[in-house]
Amino acid sequence: MVDQHKVLYQYAYRRSPDQDARAPARHPVIVVGAGPVGLTAAIDLALRGIPVVLLDDSDRIGEGSRGICHSKRTLEILDRLGIGERLVAEGVTWKLGKVYRGDALVYSFDLLPEDGHKMPAFINLQQYRLEKALVDRAAEIDRIDLRWKNRVVGLERRNDGVRLTVETPDGPYRMDGDWVIAADGVRSTVRDLLSLDFAGLAFEDKFLIADVRMAADFPTERRFWFEPTFHSGQSALMHRQPDNVWRIDLQLGPDADAEAEQKPERVIPRLRTALGDVPFELEWVSLYRFNCRRLERFVHGRVVFVGDAAHQVSPFGARGGNSGIQDAENLAWKLAAIVQGKGEASLLDSYECERGRAADENILHSTRSTDFIAPHSQAERRLRNAVLALSPRAEFARRMVNSGRLSVASVYDTPLSTPDETPFAGAARLGAPVPDAPMRRRDGGSGFLLERLAGEFEVLAVGDGADPHAADGVKLTVIGRDLYDDTGTFAQRFDATPGATYLVRPDQHLCARWRSFDVGKIAAARHRALGRG
Repeated sequence: MVDQHKVLYQYAYRRSPDQDARAPARHPVIVVGAGPVGLTAAIDLALRGIPVVLLDDSDRIGEGSRGICHSKRTLEILDRLGIGERLVAEGVTWKLGKVYRGDALVYSFDLLPEDGHKMPAFINLQQYRLEKALVDRAAEIDRIDLRWKNRVVGLERRNDGVRLTVETPDGPYRMDGDWVIAADGVRSTVRDLLSLDFAGLAFEDKFLIADVRMAADFPTERRFWFEPTFHSGQSALMHRQPDNVWRIDLQLGPDADAEAEQKPERVIPRLRTALGDVPFELEWVSLYRFNCRRLERFVHGRVVFVGDAAHQVSPFGARGGNSGIQDAENLAWKLAAIVQGKGEASLLDSYECERGRAADENILHSTRSTDFIAPHSQAERRLRNAVLALSPRAEFARRMVNSGRLSVASVYDTPLSTPDETPFAGAARLGAPVPDAPMRRRDGGSGFLLERLAGEFEVLAVGDGADPHAADGVKLTVIGRDLYDDTGTFAQRFDATPGATYLVRPDQHLCARWRSFDVGKIAAARHRALGRG
């Protein structure tokens, strides 16, 4: 059996002063689970001024590569948190995908055909590398208290917070949190302690993941095969990772023996058939089934669920980790506003609304992908194969091919947004993250719009000769005074005309826009976006 538990990074357990306190210590926010989602939430909150205790029951990173595909929106979030450029430098950048039936190309696609964005469409980077970058970033922030080998074993909900019982190598202790974020994954202990269950579907087909190290000249693209000659009757997927590591997914069918299929004597012959004569070394092997499930509600009093603790989708489409990081970002600014007294507790209703709908959308896409990749009947298989056969020459058929609709940023139909008074065209959409654009700074340096946003409520106003002043609590950036749109990309993507004004939320989603600058309207829109409208 391949070693699936190789430790790459290990961290020391340290005794906390809370363990010696006579009464349970109290903290504004406790995050349970130091995976990518929990670390993102903790860093985002800490950068907004909120002290965070982050608990993890392990002391290491490195149990397999796991999630590898990180989307443009995720990279933009992580860039705001200070590690985006590092991840892009470490990862394999890609944007092209190809879909085959047998050995014949059905169609290809480009996920980011236009220039003028800081972050690429996707990078491939092993999850343990992402986690290492996040742990390193957390260590730079004084407001984060990351406690390894601290396992939550008890939870008591109270009117003003939550009391946790935490097991450590030195024995148990108790601590109180005004708020608890459950980011402890698909096997969430917090979810179990609250006796909460997932609702949804578990699919029977099994899929093998194998990471292999090989010096191959295969293209840096997402390549997906329906019924390839090297894996007859099933599907296959291949991705490049850093350091000459390649990810290969092979559909095995519902009757595959999970334990036997992970043994090298079964895996290696399958891979030799797929890879031909290329020498390779097996790095990591795992087996999974599709699950499309979620909690009915993500907010339970003072306990809020994010990521896989809240919902689960199939790996095809890279929707799991990417949606979890977007959960964390959506929650962090709202919870910070509540803790700091800038927003009402009811603001969390919008987290439930926005991220609940995002989970439903991801589950819908994931379920449709699963049904297309693994048809339930011969009739469904014949229909799928007919679609594939038509796709090379029919656009409508290409739109029906589903090898895993890839993760894109969520657009929120939300009460936090102020409806448009007049029509706007362009790429910018109300409720969506604002599109990036190349910009020149006042000092002459070049950069991008998103990296200039401060992570707070911000007004982008297009200069028209006036000297605007934003409402209290809102940062103001004037295009043509503070940033310069030399390429016209901002004007095109935002349908920007002289005087046009845009209010951006702390998570970079557009929540209001007007054709002219009006301080009163800006103040009212911010009020609404804080859940007070």
